[in-house]
Amino acid sequence: MTTYECLLYDVQGGVATIMLNRPDVFNAFNDQQSYELQDALKQVARDEQVRVVVLTGAGKAFCSGQDLKAAATADKRDLSESLEKRYNPIIRAMRQLPKPIICRLNGVAAGAGCSLALACDLIVASATASMIEVFVNIGLVLDSGSSFFLPRLVGSLKAFELSTLGSKVTAAEALQWGMVNKVVAPEELDEAVAELAARYAVAPTKAIGLMKKMLNKSFSSSLEEMLEYEAYCQKIAGNTEDYQEGVTAFHEKRKPRFKGG
Repeated sequence: MTTYECLLYDVQGGVATIMLNRPDVFNAFNDQQSYELQDALKQVARDEQVRVVVLTGAGKAFCSGQDLKAAATADKRDLSESLEKRYNPIIRAMRQLPKPIICRLNGVAAGAGCSLALACDLIVASATASMIEVFVNIGLVLDSGSSFFLPRLVGSLKAFELSTLGSKVTAAEALQWGMVNKVVAPEELDEAVAELAARYAVAPTKAIGLMKKMLNKSFSSSLEEMLEYEAYCQKIAGNTEDYQEGVTAFHEKRKPRFKGG
Protein backbone atom coordinates (compact mmCIF):
# COMPACT_ATOMS: atom_id res chain seq x y z
CA MET A 1 0.00 0.00 0.00
CA THR A 2 1.27 3.47 -0.88
CA THR A 3 2.60 5.62 1.95
CA TYR A 4 1.96 9.33 1.69
CA GLU A 5 3.59 12.33 3.36
CA CYS A 6 0.49 14.52 3.56
CA LEU A 7 -2.20 11.86 3.90
CA LEU A 8 -2.95 8.86 6.07
CA TYR A 9 -4.48 6.04 4.03
CA ASP A 10 -5.97 2.90 5.53
CA VAL A 11 -8.30 0.13 4.36
CA GLN A 12 -10.13 -2.12 6.80
CA GLY A 13 -13.29 -4.16 6.36
CA GLY A 14 -14.16 -2.63 3.01
CA VAL A 15 -13.76 0.92 4.34
CA ALA A 16 -10.97 3.15 3.00
CA THR A 17 -10.14 6.07 5.28
CA ILE A 18 -8.32 9.01 3.73
CA MET A 19 -7.13 11.55 6.29
CA LEU A 20 -5.61 14.88 5.28
CA ASN A 21 -2.54 15.03 7.49
CA ARG A 22 -1.12 18.53 7.79
CA PRO A 23 -2.63 19.41 11.17
CA ASP A 24 -0.09 22.16 11.89
CA VAL A 25 -1.69 24.23 9.08
CA PHE A 26 -5.23 22.91 9.62
CA ASN A 27 -4.76 20.48 6.70
CA ALA A 28 -4.43 23.31 4.18
CA PHE A 29 -3.55 22.17 0.68
CA ASN A 30 -0.07 22.47 -0.70
CA ASP A 31 0.83 20.99 -4.09
CA GLN A 32 1.92 17.66 -2.63
CA GLN A 33 -1.25 17.06 -0.63
CA SER A 34 -3.43 17.78 -3.67
CA TYR A 35 -1.51 15.35 -5.86
CA GLU A 36 -1.47 12.70 -3.13
CA LEU A 37 -5.24 12.99 -2.72
CA GLN A 38 -5.64 12.52 -6.48
CA ASP A 39 -3.57 9.35 -6.23
CA ALA A 40 -5.49 8.04 -3.19
CA LEU A 41 -8.78 8.48 -5.04
CA LYS A 42 -7.36 6.46 -7.94
CA GLN A 43 -6.42 3.74 -5.46
CA VAL A 44 -9.91 3.46 -3.99
CA ALA A 45 -11.38 3.35 -7.49
CA ARG A 46 -9.11 0.43 -8.45
CA ASP A 47 -9.36 -1.53 -5.20
CA GLU A 48 -12.30 -3.91 -5.41
CA GLN A 49 -12.06 -4.53 -1.66
CA VAL A 50 -13.00 -0.89 -1.00
CA ARG A 51 -16.77 -0.38 -0.90
CA VAL A 52 -16.99 2.96 0.92
CA VAL A 53 -14.61 5.87 1.53
CA VAL A 54 -14.32 8.06 4.63
CA LEU A 55 -12.65 11.43 4.04
CA THR A 56 -11.52 13.45 7.05
CA GLY A 57 -8.80 15.65 8.51
CA ALA A 58 -6.18 15.18 11.21
CA GLY A 59 -6.28 17.28 14.35
CA LYS A 60 -8.80 20.07 14.93
CA ALA A 61 -9.68 20.93 11.32
CA PHE A 62 -11.12 19.16 8.30
CA CYS A 63 -9.38 21.38 5.74
CA SER A 64 -8.72 25.13 5.71
CA GLY A 65 -8.37 25.31 1.93
CA GLN A 66 -5.31 26.49 0.04
CA ASP A 67 -2.11 26.94 2.05
CA LEU A 68 -1.64 30.66 1.40
CA LYS A 69 1.81 30.73 3.00
CA ALA A 70 3.02 27.98 0.69
CA ALA A 71 1.44 29.76 -2.27
CA ALA A 72 3.14 33.04 -1.33
CA THR A 73 6.59 31.46 -1.44
CA ALA A 74 5.97 29.58 -4.67
CA ASP A 75 6.50 30.91 -8.16
CA LYS A 76 3.62 33.08 -9.38
CA ARG A 77 1.12 30.84 -11.14
CA ASP A 78 -2.03 31.13 -13.17
CA LEU A 79 -4.82 30.29 -10.71
CA SER A 80 -6.91 28.64 -13.41
CA GLU A 81 -3.97 26.36 -14.20
CA SER A 82 -3.66 25.51 -10.51
CA LEU A 83 -7.33 24.54 -10.39
CA GLU A 84 -7.12 22.39 -13.50
CA LYS A 85 -4.04 20.54 -12.28
CA ARG A 86 -4.66 20.31 -8.54
CA TYR A 87 -8.25 20.76 -7.37
CA ASN A 88 -10.57 20.00 -10.29
CA PRO A 89 -9.21 16.46 -10.79
CA ILE A 90 -9.99 15.76 -7.13
CA ILE A 91 -13.60 16.92 -7.39
CA ARG A 92 -14.14 15.06 -10.66
CA ALA A 93 -12.70 11.87 -9.20
CA MET A 94 -14.94 12.13 -6.14
CA ARG A 95 -18.11 12.61 -8.15
CA GLN A 96 -17.19 9.90 -10.67
CA LEU A 97 -16.19 7.35 -8.02
CA PRO A 98 -18.82 4.55 -8.15
CA LYS A 99 -18.63 4.16 -4.37
CA PRO A 100 -20.05 6.34 -1.58
CA ILE A 101 -17.82 8.94 0.07
CA ILE A 102 -18.61 9.92 3.66
CA CYS A 103 -17.18 13.18 4.94
CA ARG A 104 -16.18 12.99 8.60
CA LEU A 105 -16.40 16.72 9.24
CA ASN A 106 -14.31 17.00 12.39
CA GLY A 107 -13.63 20.76 12.29
CA VAL A 108 -13.55 23.78 10.05
CA ALA A 109 -13.95 23.33 6.28
CA ALA A 110 -12.97 26.57 4.57
CA GLY A 111 -12.56 27.60 0.93
CA ALA A 112 -11.49 24.62 -1.15
CA GLY A 113 -11.88 22.57 2.03
CA CYS A 114 -15.57 23.49 2.08
CA SER A 115 -15.82 22.51 -1.59
CA LEU A 116 -14.14 19.20 -0.76
CA ALA A 117 -16.70 18.46 1.95
CA LEU A 118 -19.65 19.42 -0.27
CA ALA A 119 -18.38 17.09 -3.01
CA CYS A 120 -18.84 14.09 -0.71
CA ASP A 121 -21.99 11.97 -0.85
CA LEU A 122 -22.81 12.22 2.85
CA ILE A 123 -21.51 14.51 5.60
CA VAL A 124 -21.50 13.62 9.29
CA ALA A 125 -20.40 16.67 11.27
CA SER A 126 -19.11 17.27 14.75
CA ALA A 127 -21.20 19.85 16.60
CA THR A 128 -18.03 21.96 16.81
CA ALA A 129 -17.40 21.87 13.05
CA SER A 130 -18.08 24.78 10.72
CA MET A 131 -18.09 25.59 7.00
CA ILE A 132 -17.13 28.85 5.32
CA GLU A 133 -16.82 29.95 1.71
CA VAL A 134 -13.89 32.19 2.52
CA PHE A 135 -12.86 33.09 -1.05
CA VAL A 136 -14.37 36.59 -0.99
CA ASN A 137 -12.19 37.54 1.98
CA ILE A 138 -9.12 37.48 -0.26
CA GLY A 139 -10.82 38.80 -3.37
CA LEU A 140 -11.37 35.49 -5.11
CA VAL A 141 -14.43 33.60 -6.37
CA LEU A 142 -15.85 30.18 -5.54
CA ASP A 143 -13.89 27.26 -6.95
CA SER A 144 -13.40 23.50 -6.66
CA GLY A 145 -17.08 22.92 -7.32
CA SER A 146 -18.65 25.17 -4.69
CA SER A 147 -20.53 27.20 -7.32
CA PHE A 148 -22.17 23.91 -8.38
CA PHE A 149 -22.84 22.24 -5.03
CA LEU A 150 -23.74 25.18 -2.79
CA PRO A 151 -26.82 26.59 -4.63
CA ARG A 152 -28.16 23.09 -5.15
CA LEU A 153 -28.03 22.46 -1.42
CA VAL A 154 -29.16 25.79 0.04
CA GLY A 155 -30.83 27.63 -2.86
CA SER A 156 -29.62 30.61 -4.87
CA LEU A 157 -30.40 33.35 -2.34
CA LYS A 158 -28.62 31.70 0.57
CA ALA A 159 -25.74 30.63 -1.69
CA PHE A 160 -25.22 34.24 -2.78
CA GLU A 161 -25.24 35.39 0.84
CA LEU A 162 -22.77 32.76 2.02
CA SER A 163 -20.49 33.33 -0.97
CA THR A 164 -20.38 37.12 -1.02
CA LEU A 165 -20.33 37.73 2.73
CA GLY A 166 -18.02 34.86 3.58
CA SER A 167 -20.35 33.94 6.42
CA LYS A 168 -19.35 31.19 8.82
CA VAL A 169 -21.89 28.36 8.96
CA THR A 170 -22.10 26.42 12.21
CA ALA A 171 -22.79 22.70 12.19
CA ALA A 172 -26.31 23.32 13.48
CA GLU A 173 -27.00 25.83 10.69
CA ALA A 174 -25.49 23.49 8.10
CA LEU A 175 -27.91 20.77 9.20
CA GLN A 176 -30.87 23.15 9.08
CA TRP A 177 -29.95 24.33 5.57
CA GLY A 178 -29.30 20.85 4.19
CA MET A 179 -25.51 21.16 3.88
CA VAL A 180 -24.81 18.13 6.11
CA ASN A 181 -26.70 14.91 6.87
CA LYS A 182 -26.12 14.59 10.58
CA VAL A 183 -24.57 16.47 13.51
CA VAL A 184 -23.28 14.68 16.60
CA ALA A 185 -21.31 15.56 19.70
CA PRO A 186 -17.53 15.57 19.07
CA GLU A 187 -17.02 12.47 21.20
CA GLU A 188 -19.67 10.61 19.17
CA LEU A 189 -18.29 11.47 15.72
CA ASP A 190 -16.11 8.37 15.26
CA GLU A 191 -18.91 6.00 16.26
CA ALA A 192 -21.47 7.72 14.01
CA VAL A 193 -19.17 7.64 10.98
CA ALA A 194 -18.10 4.04 11.64
CA GLU A 195 -21.72 2.91 11.91
CA LEU A 196 -22.63 4.53 8.59
CA ALA A 197 -19.48 3.24 6.85
CA ALA A 198 -20.19 -0.27 8.12
CA ARG A 199 -23.64 -0.19 6.52
CA TYR A 200 -22.23 0.80 3.14
CA ALA A 201 -19.41 -1.74 3.43
CA VAL A 202 -21.98 -4.55 3.20
CA ALA A 203 -24.39 -2.83 0.80
CA PRO A 204 -24.90 -3.57 -2.93
CA THR A 205 -22.00 -1.38 -4.06
CA LYS A 206 -22.68 -1.49 -7.81
CA ALA A 207 -26.29 -0.42 -7.32
CA ILE A 208 -25.19 2.46 -5.10
CA GLY A 209 -22.57 3.50 -7.65
CA LEU A 210 -25.21 3.53 -10.36
CA MET A 211 -27.56 5.60 -8.20
CA LYS A 212 -24.75 8.09 -7.60
CA LYS A 213 -24.32 8.44 -11.38
CA MET A 214 -28.07 8.83 -11.83
CA LEU A 215 -28.36 11.59 -9.25
CA ASN A 216 -25.39 13.41 -10.77
CA LYS A 217 -26.98 13.20 -14.22
CA SER A 218 -30.37 14.40 -12.98
CA PHE A 219 -29.06 17.95 -12.47
CA SER A 220 -28.74 18.50 -16.22
CA SER A 221 -31.41 16.15 -17.59
CA SER A 222 -35.09 16.18 -18.42
CA LEU A 223 -37.62 13.74 -16.96
CA GLU A 224 -37.68 11.81 -20.22
CA GLU A 225 -33.89 11.52 -20.25
CA MET A 226 -33.87 10.28 -16.66
CA LEU A 227 -36.60 7.70 -17.35
CA GLU A 228 -34.44 6.32 -20.14
CA TYR A 229 -31.31 6.39 -17.99
CA GLU A 230 -33.11 4.65 -15.13
CA ALA A 231 -34.05 1.83 -17.49
CA TYR A 232 -30.45 1.59 -18.70
CA CYS A 233 -29.06 1.47 -15.16
CA GLN A 234 -31.71 -0.94 -13.93
CA LYS A 235 -30.72 -3.39 -16.66
CA ILE A 236 -27.13 -3.25 -15.40
CA ALA A 237 -28.20 -3.66 -11.77
CA GLY A 238 -30.47 -6.55 -12.69
CA ASN A 239 -27.50 -8.49 -14.03
CA THR A 240 -25.41 -8.20 -10.86
CA GLU A 241 -24.74 -10.98 -8.38
CA ASP A 242 -26.03 -8.74 -5.60
CA TYR A 243 -29.44 -8.54 -7.28
CA GLN A 244 -29.62 -12.34 -7.43
CA GLU A 245 -28.59 -12.51 -3.78
CA GLY A 246 -31.17 -9.90 -2.80
CA VAL A 247 -34.00 -11.81 -4.48
CA THR A 248 -32.82 -15.13 -3.03
CA ALA A 249 -32.58 -13.64 0.46
CA PHE A 250 -36.10 -12.21 0.13
CA HIS A 251 -37.55 -15.61 -0.76
CA GLU A 252 -35.55 -17.30 2.00
CA LYS A 253 -36.67 -14.63 4.49
CA ARG A 254 -33.13 -13.73 5.56
CA LYS A 255 -30.86 -10.74 5.42
CA PRO A 256 -28.98 -10.50 2.10
CA ARG A 257 -25.21 -11.00 2.04
CA PHE A 258 -24.13 -8.51 -0.59
CA LYS A 259 -20.58 -8.80 -1.92
CA GLY A 260 -20.53 -5.65 -4.01
CA GLY A 261 -20.56 -7.46 -7.35
